[in-house]
Amino acid sequence: MKRFRLLPIAVVIALSALGQTQSDPWAPLRPFVGKWEGATSGKPGNGTTAREYRFELNDQFLFQRDKSVYQPKDPGGKPLAHEDFGVFSYDKAMNRILWRQFHSEGFVNEYALDSVGEDGKTLEFVTTHIENLPGFRAKKQYRIVSANEIEETFWLAPPGKELAVYTVAHLKRAQ
Repeated sequence: MKRFRLLPIAVVIALSALGQTQSDPWAPLRPFVGKWEGATSGKPGNGTTAREYRFELNDQFLFQRDKSVYQPKDPGGKPLAHEDFGVFSYDKAMNRILWRQFHSEGFVNEYALDSVGEDGKTLEFVTTHIENLPGFRAKKQYRIVSANEIEETFWLAPPGKELAVYTVAHLKRAQ
């Protein structure tokens, strides 16, 4: 008789698990797909940024590519160019989106999606490790303003210090 009482519980658990596998773990990032352009400002100065997000490899990974160019701080100086690319992946065991971001300066930020706002329009990624920049921590927050506008804030902290805003970007959909 105990087997029959456990059967409905097993069915509920199985259906619940099935529902989880059918949900879309990429939903918070789908609004990013496309090409974006905008202004950026912060510690490196004022500049422009161009970005692209696209799904690759049977939609298993979201690729990101960014190029920001900051105006020279001194008259006659050269603009400061920064490039990075990243790969977002979904770790099924952790039930979490991870992001590895490779920078032209030689460091690699490894992030985990830490939170999604109740309205689904604010995403926060926190570093789990930064390669070639020991002891540093970082956080990126994206706020989806509309289908065609995103605000990004990047915080950085050297060893033993609190996170401080490093750059802010205002992106508009280009395509």
